[in-house]
Amino acid sequence: MAEDPDAYRILKLRAEILELGSAIRQLRRAGLDDAAAQLLIARKRAKLEALVKCEPQSAAQAQSGLNMPDIRRS
Repeated sequence: MAEDPDAYRILKLRAEILELGSAIRQLRRAGLDDAAAQLLIARKRAKLEALVKCEPQSAAQAQSGLNMPDIRRS
């Protein structure tokens, strides 16, 4: 069964957003500037939101119970 390319992109973006959130928290703890990471995470969130709005939920996503718009904000 072929994997939906948009579903893959959505999952990949969510993972990248989570990683960036972790990096931002580490930068803040170290007292370093996190502006570039903040900008990148905002762009990825916008891209994710656009993908989710354009892509109707597939049967696999509905069965898995994934809530695509639900992403943590750092």
